[in-house]
Amino acid sequence: MQHVLFANMISDTALDFGVDWPHLIAQIVSFSIVAFLLHRFAYKPILLVLAERRQRIQESLDKAAQIQAELARTEAARQEALNQANAQANKLIEEARAAAARVLEQETQKAVAAANEIIAKASEASEAELARMKLELRREVGRLVVETTAKVTGKILTVDDHQRLIEETNRELAA
Repeated sequence: MQHVLFANMISDTALDFGVDWPHLIAQIVSFSIVAFLLHRFAYKPILLVLAERRQRIQESLDKAAQIQAELARTEAARQEALNQANAQANKLIEEARAAAARVLEQETQKAVAAANEIIAKASEASEAELARMKLELRREVGRLVVETTAKVTGKILTVDDHQRLIEETNRELAA
């Protein structure tokens, strides 16, 4: 009996608010179909595209960080090579000065000439080593720039592209 009273109360309330049950059910079914179709054919593909794009952006950021780290390591190696070359040159100069001092005690004129010759050779050797190391470093940095540019852009670079990138890198390193 209470069940019937409850049903009558719901029916009376629905009539008071102007609910038209056939139209309400039809609207609920229509809304459910539209919501399902939007979810299936619009939201899921858009969310997938956004997720793929987010992943590509993250990969690009990771590659950029790797390139930055590689450039930092290359710069550190270059600086270390320059420091070693300078230390070697200083060592050679000090050795030349010590030899000149010992020879100075025996023969002043011969010692001065020998010391100047050793210093000149040490400077030439240092300059030649420094020039060779700079050339080698430029080639390596050029190769790294070409390689990382190809990786970041995902494009196969032509010989002209390789040459242009290497020349631009060498100009920037020379500056």
